[in-house]
Amino acid sequence: MTLSYTAPLDEMRFTLYDVFDTHTFWQNTPALSHMDSDTVEMILNEMAKFTTERLLPLNQSGDDEGAKYLGDGQVTTPTGFKTAFKEYGDMGWIGLSGDPEFGGQGMPKILSMLCEEMLFTTNQSFALYPNLTVGASLCLLASGSDEQKATYLPKFYTGEWSGTMCLTEAHAGTDLGMIKTRATPNADGSYSITGTKIFITAGEHDLTENIIHLVLAKTPNAKAGSKGISLFIVPKFLVNADGTLGERNGVQAGSIEHKMGIKASATCVMNFDNATGYMVGAENTGLATMFVMMNYERVTMGLQGLGASVLAYQNACRYAHERLQGRADDGIKLTDKPADPIIHHADVRRMLLNAETNSVATRTFAMYVARELDIAKFADDDTIKATANAKVALLTPIAKAFLTDMALNATIDCQQVFGGHGYIKEWGMEQIVRDVRISQIYEGTNGIQALDLLGRKVVKNQGVTLFALIDEIKSTCQNATFDHAIISATLLACEGVQELTEHILAQTKTNPNTISGSAVDYLHAVGYLCYAYMYVLIVRACFGADGQIKAGDFYADKLRLADYFVARVLPRLNAHADMATHGADSIMAFKPEFFAD
Repeated sequence: MTLSYTAPLDEMRFTLYDVFDTHTFWQNTPALSHMDSDTVEMILNEMAKFTTERLLPLNQSGDDEGAKYLGDGQVTTPTGFKTAFKEYGDMGWIGLSGDPEFGGQGMPKILSMLCEEMLFTTNQSFALYPNLTVGASLCLLASGSDEQKATYLPKFYTGEWSGTMCLTEAHAGTDLGMIKTRATPNADGSYSITGTKIFITAGEHDLTENIIHLVLAKTPNAKAGSKGISLFIVPKFLVNADGTLGERNGVQAGSIEHKMGIKASATCVMNFDNATGYMVGAENTGLATMFVMMNYERVTMGLQGLGASVLAYQNACRYAHERLQGRADDGIKLTDKPADPIIHHADVRRMLLNAETNSVATRTFAMYVARELDIAKFADDDTIKATANAKVALLTPIAKAFLTDMALNATIDCQQVFGGHGYIKEWGMEQIVRDVRISQIYEGTNGIQALDLLGRKVVKNQGVTLFALIDEIKSTCQNATFDHAIISATLLACEGVQELTEHILAQTKTNPNTISGSAVDYLHAVGYLCYAYMYVLIVRACFGADGQIKAGDFYADKLRLADYFVARVLPRLNAHADMATHGADSIMAFKPEFFAD
């Protein structure tokens, strides 16, 4: 069975215009006043066409062929990737949200995020190559010198050059303060970079004529720990003063990893041997500078999860209508057949509804975060920008961790619809599960994201930003002019998360293990609250100015999804809150020897 995909453009338009009323937002934001429906339609339709016609056919074949290490630092991508990448760059997709001063199109994140969804839905491995380049461009745009921006950004936006981020070392994963890569200053102002980085996505490939590595390293007199990290540009080929490519730099791929999924994405071991590098920003500010890129990638990982969920759901629905097994409990449906389609079985629908309920909430939440990113970037009022930035900081670990945790569950549910065929390679479902699994691991594991949410974003400021979000949710519910169970359910969820937060804040004062022991369940509890809020916004958008439900099954089905969410999904919040309340005592009660081999 060949995987099929229809871009959910109606769902995207609904979220853009009905849920978030982007027309009004754009009109009231001078920097975005050029946005109009015709432009949006053109972009969405062209991306839908490109991803469906060019990238989806390369998905399964790319998984079969994989990226290959040829030796001597050379890596090739699967057949068709190089041509597709050139087309992608030539069409301007990499620079969609890029700075117009350097050749980008300046589109808002809330629009580019929908394009990224389609990209990840159709080919997760391919998506990572331009995705890393976009992240690198954001990093340079935020902290690079004028010369660095002028040198690299135009080439990034056209896809002639690509970018990476080189953080991880074999002995230093999350704890970047332990990195050993060294940067020795040269007389001409450059640095000699020496060290080895692992797990470098797109570290080497054959898609572009140059690869620009953003590398974390320590200078000779660096401060201890993470405060002593600096960031450097290390090109694969040095760039001459006139912008042409010069000699090969001292950086080379030593090997690529053999992975569970995303096999067409080259995950490299990169060796830096006195490679010439150029500092980005001030010395010892590298980690903060790199976080611009990392936070972008973390939000985007939520879209990887969404893409996997959408592809799995669409194909599971198709299969459920075609597969004949047993008879429907409420009466025979196909009298001329020996069995009825499994879509008539309640348990099959349960699995499909789990996936679709998740996808709708995920897309809405991702766009909610995207709108805050746009406010932080384009608003004129500094107070409004600061508020948006604080909210994005709070929501980023949720966008990365909760969305990808839920996505894996959704794809497994959809795989289960296929029964034994879901486990067989030819049907494509097992690849979706394998590919999305990494989204819970890279760009900071989901456990680390949970620690970030609870430790840094909640406990550190005594819950101020989290409580402000709860107040926003309560206000939206209390001002609702429609009647639906999602309102009372969400208000109860608000109270539950507020009580949980207050309990944990008190516990952290006496128990140092509280944050680590409660973090994952706490993140899930807050995640379900955020999804409930999204369904409040979704249901609100289904009612017209006259207070009546808008005509058509599209809107009626959204209310039914909200009903399912209230009945079958949101109750999980209480279980996670209860587990988080119990903290770390039962976890830390064991001696280390208990966990011996």
